[in-house]
Amino acid sequence: MLQSMTGFGKSSAIFESRKVSVEIRALNSKGLDLGMKIPPVYKVIEPLLRKTVSNELHRGKIEFSIYIESEKTEKSGLINRDLASRYYKEFKSLNESWGEKPSDYLGLVLKMPEVLNNEVNEIDQKEIDAILSLVKEACKMVNSFRKKEGRDLRSDFLIRINEIRSLMKEIIPFEEERIEATRERLIKGLSEFDSEKVDNNRFEQELIFYIEKLDISEEKMRLSNHLIYFEETLDIANSGKKLGFIAQEMGREINTIGSKCNHSEMQRRVVLMKDNLEKIKEQVLNTL
Repeated sequence: MLQSMTGFGKSSAIFESRKVSVEIRALNSKGLDLGMKIPPVYKVIEPLLRKTVSNELHRGKIEFSIYIESEKTEKSGLINRDLASRYYKEFKSLNESWGEKPSDYLGLVLKMPEVLNNEVNEIDQKEIDAILSLVKEACKMVNSFRKKEGRDLRSDFLIRINEIRSLMKEIIPFEEERIEATRERLIKGLSEFDSEKVDNNRFEQELIFYIEKLDISEEKMRLSNHLIYFEETLDIANSGKKLGFIAQEMGREINTIGSKCNHSEMQRRVVLMKDNLEKIKEQVLNTL
């Protein structure tokens, strides 16, 4: 099933006395661009988190975040009071010995080594499994979002493809008209010369050669095949890159048809084809 690369997912759970939330935002990108913002307590499992997200989401610019809204309060405090008090006394004594004015030492004390308790609790396997479950749940929500947008993308692609196909059919009546106009223009040009000096057989050969250079039958056939291939590829999972390649080939044929048109009505329809193709290319960039 076709999917977009845009999506959002969030999952939360309570571990003992702290609430953990996993948030994932996905945008379009040529490959997998995974950025992670996680608390220090979960840094030890970052490679596992990366592998899980990569396996689930495949491509896109992924913004992955884990938030801890409340932490355990089992410890006696966040500040090493004994050490902070010793620093305070030393600062105060030094300040007085220099004869300086009294100062606010709190900011200095809090910056000193080991005053703040930054100890990180280790996580057990049970919590690791629970975190991975949250990650997979958030990824599932992202993929659900992607599938919904993918259905909209598919509908839009089919509309554009059918529009290009219709414009190709509209070109057909003007092809014969263009050939006849070319023939008449050349004959009119030759009429200005002495008819006895004109080799009619050579003229017919040159006319056929000239008309063949304007023939777009092969380009139309190849473009028709590309349109069919594009439609078939819409039903293949993770086919965004392949759709991009097919769209490039469609562009080559449309450009060649445009260069051979030599007819205002045909050129107008080629412009409309290009417009539809550009819209397809824009949407393909957001296709997984």
